[in-house]
Amino acid sequence: MDYSTEMQNRLKRVEGQVRGVQRMMSEEKDCKDVVYQLSAARSAIDRAISFIVAENLEQCIREQIEKGEDTAEFVQEAVQLLGKSK
Repeated sequence: MDYSTEMQNRLKRVEGQVRGVQRMMSEEKDCKDVVYQLSAARSAIDRAISFIVAENLEQCIREQIEKGEDTAEFVQEAVQLLGKSK
């Protein structure tokens, strides 16, 4: 799978958020603010996972349709991947 520039940018944002949390902790910021920032990072990671699964699913379904084969297995696999990410 070719990971797009969009995906790389998403991960860089997550990386920045995590660095921000580390900085906040070293500066002894209020725990409420640290938790908000961690929640934002977790949400960004969840969106990245969804993006990867959706992109992969789309590619796999196209390939199966071109071959005239069933796509149900790929849909089920995508659902399981998303379930594991929660």
